[in-house]
Amino acid sequence: MSKPKSMRKKYSTALEEDFPETIKITIGENETTYRKHMSLRYGENPHQPAAFYSPTEGPLTVGDIKLLKSGKSGLSMTNVEDANNSMRIVSYFDQPACAVMKHVNPSGAAAQNKDEPLVEVYKKARDCDALAAFGSVAGFNCEVDVATAEEIMNSYVEGVVAPSYEEGCMEFFNKKKNIRIMQVDGLEEMSKYMGDLMWPLDISVQMDGSLVLQAPMLTKLKTVNDLRVVTERKPTAQELKDMLFSWYVCMNVRSNGVLLGKDNATIGIGTGQQDRVTAVKLALEKAEMRGHLEEIPGSVLASDGFFPFRDSIDLLAEYGVKACVQPGGSIRDKEVIAACDEHGIAMVFTDERCFRHF
Repeated sequence: MSKPKSMRKKYSTALEEDFPETIKITIGENETTYRKHMSLRYGENPHQPAAFYSPTEGPLTVGDIKLLKSGKSGLSMTNVEDANNSMRIVSYFDQPACAVMKHVNPSGAAAQNKDEPLVEVYKKARDCDALAAFGSVAGFNCEVDVATAEEIMNSYVEGVVAPSYEEGCMEFFNKKKNIRIMQVDGLEEMSKYMGDLMWPLDISVQMDGSLVLQAPMLTKLKTVNDLRVVTERKPTAQELKDMLFSWYVCMNVRSNGVLLGKDNATIGIGTGQQDRVTAVKLALEKAEMRGHLEEIPGSVLASDGFFPFRDSIDLLAEYGVKACVQPGGSIRDKEVIAACDEHGIAMVFTDERCFRHF
């Protein structure tokens, strides 16, 4: 019996796959043909063969991803999903933005505040949780410059995805054989807001091959004027700005998802929890553990679902958070609003929920 390959080697070894070159999906009278864009190193795990397909018609972003540097054995399914979800996040911002992804969740995200250089935007996204950012994929909505490329190489990053790269960036990226450099186009053509084209539809596959088909998750929030203030204290202009930023990032955090945002950057993210108050507690405690305790006062909290009890609000008050954004819709909304008024916390409702169960 031959000696099995070590797990370490399996992580960097591509599996052979024999999936078809094209597949077709018919929804009603609409048939879409997908071509195999590339074989993947493996799927979610090193024993799962996988291939990546893209539609033959329509605007593409990740579906036409260009691998400028393949690293060792190319992309895995998780690399593709991290690249995709980073692009979802940064596409909401007109200014330069970065999302640092780990296991399809952002470990941190930031958009340019005033006129700071891109390298500072990246550092804020990475340093929201530098521990979680180890082995991450960093996604940008703008050209990556040389200073940012150099900073990326100061820690272990598994991949970078951006619309373009300044001349000289590859000199830094080529210093490490395992980093994967990806290029995508067409972010501005993707649907983001209610009223945009409701395509592509989301398909969720169940264990027996059954499908759930749903419309894509789009938001109606385009400006701070779309936020509905429900408390006695009105948010400041900066708080409103941070609320909108935080909502766009929170839309792409695994539910139950909660995050703290300040000055166009996340400082703490609580993701994938079964109850709301634990997600709030996790976001606050992670912010403290990662060195952001002094930044918490004056930050805003975004929650992807309503607060069922006032316990989360009491916890925010303990840490000095003075504003939060949430969907509303709880049978205890009045109790939660009263708690905010008691603590002098400004609260706005989005009147839409943004659960992500990817």
